[in-house]
Amino acid sequence: MDLRNLRVFTEPQQGASYDTQLAVAKATEELGFDAFFRSDHYLKMGDADGLPGPTDAWITLAGLARETSRIRLGTLMTAATFRLPGVLAIQVAQVDAMSGGRVEFGLGAGWFEAEHAAYGIPFPADKFPRLEEQLAIVTGLWKTPLGQTFSYDGRHYQLSDSPALPKPAQETIPVIIGGTGTTRTPRLAARYAHEFNLPFGSVEETAEQIARVRKAAEQEGRHPGDLVYSNALVACVGKDEAEFARRAAAIGREPEELRRNGLAGTPGEVAEKIGRYAEAGSSRFYLQILDQHDLDHLELIASRVAPQLP
Repeated sequence: MDLRNLRVFTEPQQGASYDTQLAVAKATEELGFDAFFRSDHYLKMGDADGLPGPTDAWITLAGLARETSRIRLGTLMTAATFRLPGVLAIQVAQVDAMSGGRVEFGLGAGWFEAEHAAYGIPFPADKFPRLEEQLAIVTGLWKTPLGQTFSYDGRHYQLSDSPALPKPAQETIPVIIGGTGTTRTPRLAARYAHEFNLPFGSVEETAEQIARVRKAAEQEGRHPGDLVYSNALVACVGKDEAEFARRAAAIGREPEELRRNGLAGTPGEVAEKIGRYAEAGSSRFYLQILDQHDLDHLELIASRVAPQLP
């Protein structure tokens, strides 16, 4: 395992301008990480001030597509409640073209009711069926051969004779589906995903959920090994205990809580814990970086954690 399996994952709604995100993305690329991902939220959570205010995920990624050259770009996760599926297919395909084919597409049902209320976005009760229809539509539009049309007659969405344009630069944009649901989530991942992501789960929960997804893949007639299995986990690393404690305080977390629930501590500790997740079946890690102004943190992970990984 090396930096190609480590991805930087940010939460800009907590307080980050486009320029701040650009600095993180450029550091991500220069230090050798595989990808820059961001959340898709319009409202801060917890005690953060959220200033200067939210930035839209796909507008941000469009800008980063033109200002980076190597790293993969994507969302964990785009909220299906925020966009109509036909428009979303256009947006993601366009950003993929703008990046030269470097986009990956995480899609989730949406869950944060307060941000919907704050910005006048409907928050339907039947979010999961809508997510399933969105996945069918977005992937169906991308797969429709040039010169043919795409139609869909669902309960929530109907498309009639869509030209299914534009096409992404990639022949297939990787789709990421994640979550902790024990039945519907594995089924959707098995049907539509190239990657399954477990957010903020323990090593034991990771092994259990990966087993469910692998079983669902077999039931869908897919080889379970065709999917990538990944974790998203908060990262907080210090070269020594004092630096670790300082970084934990900067994000408002207790050191021992971070050690229990994230990839936290000294470089050796973090490398060892990543190894335990790898033994549970994960091969890719999204490092949730909560202090986007601390670029030295990324440099430490690249120089002191990654070399210790198998």
